[in-house]
Amino acid sequence: MFAMMSVHTPHPEHRDALIDSMHRFGAAMRGHPGLISVHTLEDERSGRLVGLALFESEEAAERLAPLARAAVADDDFDTWEAVDPDGLRLTEI
Repeated sequence: MFAMMSVHTPHPEHRDALIDSMHRFGAAMRGHPGLISVHTLEDERSGRLVGLALFESEEAAERLAPLARAAVADDDFDTWEAVDPDGLRLTEI
């Protein structure tokens, strides 16, 4: 299994726009072979948003990631995010 996780800190007034973007990112990969699941989560204490995508393999993630990135290519992350997102590439050990 391979996971991609991103942690976002939205400006409060752009929270909904960022959530919509994260949903579109995930929707672009749904139904394609190699994707196990994709989730948009919120930390109840900090308000940070977490995108979590689980794949059968790193190769599947590499194949599907361009579809997801294309779905949000025109989104204004520089305006929406208070800090740069933290992206993690996680392998099961």
